[in-house]
Amino acid sequence: MTRMSHSKEVSFPGGVLLAGMSLMLSAATGCATSASETSGISRTERPVSSGIAIGVVDPQWLLKESKLGRQVNETLNQFMKDRQALLELEQQELRNLENELLRQGSVLSPAAKQQKEEQLRQRMLAYQQKAGNMTREFQARQAELLGEFRDQVDLVVKQIAQQQGLVLVVEKGKNTPTRYYDSSMDFSSDVLEILDQTTFR
Repeated sequence: MTRMSHSKEVSFPGGVLLAGMSLMLSAATGCATSASETSGISRTERPVSSGIAIGVVDPQWLLKESKLGRQVNETLNQFMKDRQALLELEQQELRNLENELLRQGSVLSPAAKQQKEEQLRQRMLAYQQKAGNMTREFQARQAELLGEFRDQVDLVVKQIAQQQGLVLVVEKGKNTPTRYYDSSMDFSSDVLEILDQTTFR
């Protein structure tokens, strides 16, 4: 099956390429209608090498193209935007404090100036700690949603593999060991078709 469309990739902090869910956290968890209940989709036979039937799947493409993958990306985008907005408020307050110190520096006593400088330093340390906490919070949420997405993809891959008698399925894409495969072995589009028919809760 030939892929007809490709969505624009979206980069996320932490070096993870996700592609690009309003906050629909429940949509990324569980499955009201399991993938195994979906049927009636014709599949092409996979090539057999030395008696071993092998399939290839592109999980990054599925993350970009599937409904569930787009929900994951939209949720993570909104999650990060909300936290960036809070950090920007903190940044503005720090700039205001710094500008106030510069304006009053010449008229403040040495003790008063030192006190304000210490207050600014403490606020900057608190800001850095908050930024670090938010980064870790985002990474944890990212890992959680991507893990749930992979679990759903694995269910569909297993279903198709069993239907087609595949004994091995490998991933293609960046950071995978797959260097070459016959294009007819790629059944990512079949996975997408079933994944998009599945109802998640």
